[in-house]
Amino acid sequence: MKKKALIVWGGWDGHEPAQIAEIFKGILEEENFEVEVSDTLESYADFEKLKSLDLMVPHWTMGEIKKKYVSNISAAVMSGVGIAGCHGGMCDSFRNNVDWQFMTGGNWVAHPGNDGVEYMVNIKHSSSPLLDGFEDFKVVSEQYYLHVDPAVEVLATTRFPVVDGPHKANGSVDMPTVWTKRWGLGRVFYNALGHKADIVAMPEVLSIMKRGLLWAAEGKELYSQSDAPTYGSYGNGSNRVYTGMGDSDD
Repeated sequence: MKKKALIVWGGWDGHEPAQIAEIFKGILEEENFEVEVSDTLESYADFEKLKSLDLMVPHWTMGEIKKKYVSNISAAVMSGVGIAGCHGGMCDSFRNNVDWQFMTGGNWVAHPGNDGVEYMVNIKHSSSPLLDGFEDFKVVSEQYYLHVDPAVEVLATTRFPVVDGPHKANGSVDMPTVWTKRWGLGRVFYNALGHKADIVAMPEVLSIMKRGLLWAAEGKELYSQSDAPTYGSYGNGSNRVYTGMGDSDD
């Protein structure tokens, strides 16, 4: 049976979301996925449909989203559906929704020097084999400075500062660039590279994204064959419930 994926693109046009969605669609179709591509957040309205997927690929920069839709996405991931994405399409989405940031593992705060900064991406040897065989590589693009969940497993980093700015007074820091985390039974994958379609199409970035998409999509089937516990409601207030059922938009 084919795995099923949903790609939802939109938001700020500067990130070329339509073009990048097509790149992701091509990767997944080559791996025999059944892929639906949508340009509306209404695609997140049907919780049961989301729960039937193997993978969700958001690529929506900024904008606003109904809290119910984030609850639906969150609950689907908690049930085992994978979620994977890149750059501002996943970790600069819906800046006013902290539940989204909690699930995805981080949020963008700056890109000192803007586009055109030359910097290195350093592969980090960790317990995950996901980027085994990759070597450090150079990119000329935006260098994302993010606020990152300490629970993530960091697979690649980039060193700041490369350009001048108020952050330079803090000295050198290694910023996570590629990471994974878990959300309930679901797998979460993020790659900060991908400002425009030509960056996503770089051989190194394309290969990283392919591995990340496939890794995230494998989680549902693996957990269905295990004795892992299921997850129900979770939150700390009436507007912070992760069941995907009947959540308020207040």
